[in-house]
Amino acid sequence: MRSLWLCWVLWVLPLAGPGVAMTEERILSSLLQQLHLQEVPVLDESDTKELVTPAHVRAQYVALLRRSHGAPSRGKRFSQNFREVAGRFLVSEASTRLLVFSMEQRLPPNSELVQAVLRLFQEPVPESALRTHALLSPRSDRARVTVQWLQVRDDGSNRTFLIDSRPVSIRESGWKTFDVTEAVNFWQQLSRPREPLLLQVLVQREHPGGLASSAHRLVRFASQGPSGTRQGEPQLELHTLDLGEFGAQGNCDPEAPVSQGTRCCRQEMYIDLQGMKWAENWVLEPPGFLAYECVGTCRQPPEALTSKWPLLGPRECIASETASLPVIVSMEEGGRRRPQVVSLPNMRVQRCSCASDGAPVPRKLEP
Repeated sequence: MRSLWLCWVLWVLPLAGPGVAMTEERILSSLLQQLHLQEVPVLDESDTKELVTPAHVRAQYVALLRRSHGAPSRGKRFSQNFREVAGRFLVSEASTRLLVFSMEQRLPPNSELVQAVLRLFQEPVPESALRTHALLSPRSDRARVTVQWLQVRDDGSNRTFLIDSRPVSIRESGWKTFDVTEAVNFWQQLSRPREPLLLQVLVQREHPGGLASSAHRLVRFASQGPSGTRQGEPQLELHTLDLGEFGAQGNCDPEAPVSQGTRCCRQEMYIDLQGMKWAENWVLEPPGFLAYECVGTCRQPPEALTSKWPLLGPRECIASETASLPVIVSMEEGGRRRPQVVSLPNMRVQRCSCASDGAPVPRKLEP
């Protein structure tokens, strides 16, 4: 039996028109609107050089970050390729360690990174140390572990960007996991496949203040397993999707150029916030983000249907589902600078669909 075009319709309200691209002006306008500002604050490097992001601000940013890029992973977990990369710790301070991963040829060609997970093995604390801690700091047994991406700039200077943060208990041991998908995305945008991925791991107090617990001093992560084995060494899990086999997920084929015959799909587009002059010394996190864009063409309804519905315009490839982008900015309050989390709506394209611009769109039914 032949396919039928039903007269029932579904109203589709696009989140962004096909011609509305992610531009520097759009990002700036959204940021100013969310902060209720008329213009960009004038800042220099001294305004942010000694600025410390409080734990509650980091936690808020990380929670929003997980939510913003967690959605695309749904439905893909049964079709992932999995690779595990061993890393090594380079100790710089007692509470800060630099973790180095060689990434050369670790990500398969023609693949999409679905998730990157850092696994660290927390060593058990000796019972004697736990008893001493209970006497001296009975208020809390928790510390906060923060993972940052370390970028080495062309001039040799370094800058870190917050990736994940979570509390850990000194009374527990074993593997702890951190979502470092954003860090690997940032590393990919550098287009330097021979350079390693650098992650900085900080172990800090769970709460600030002079009376805060000193539990962070007892948290240790293994650099290698017992007797030199690899059992407990840091691991980076890379979950990827083979676009040659699972390209129907809605993403464009990165190996094929977009042409007039390309069907509607989601194409990768990286926005470099560091390269925007107005963001310098004002936007603290992130250094950039994968925004994606909708490209390609859509199948048009038959002429008989368009004549019956004269208001029905051509179907175009648009963003039908988006996600917010969390950012940390430097704001002035009471004459002092402080970090603040802002969520910018509709910054990441999650899904592209074919629809008419605000008009009723017919649904095709296979009888």
